[in-house]
Amino acid sequence: MNIKSEEKEYRLDFAKWAVVAILVALGIYGNSHFSAQPLLYRTLALIALAAVALFVAYSTEKGAGIWSLIQGSVVELRKVVWPTRQEVNQTTLIVVAVVIVMSLILWALDTTLGFVASKIIG
Repeated sequence: MNIKSEEKEYRLDFAKWAVVAILVALGIYGNSHFSAQPLLYRTLALIALAAVALFVAYSTEKGAGIWSLIQGSVVELRKVVWPTRQEVNQTTLIVVAVVIVMSLILWALDTTLGFVASKIIG
């Protein structure tokens, strides 16, 4: 069997990225220009513009690559074995204890060296 995988052809990527840039600029300008309008309307308009810009960006080669990367990251995130609450609490207590002990050691060392330096200097 000879199965040929079809690669998706991306055309006019530069123009699509230009449209995305224009949409972002339009959102920034519109939000500033219509600052007297209620925040809810401006937010809804920005969400709509962002959705359109993301859709256009997704249709580019880099956008599809980023989406593929995000999907792969989600798959890998599901494979992670997360620590239990008890393990987190024990590790946190160990870190706090080590920090306290080290701070006492450094305080004692600083005090001793400060005392020695003051005796040498006079």
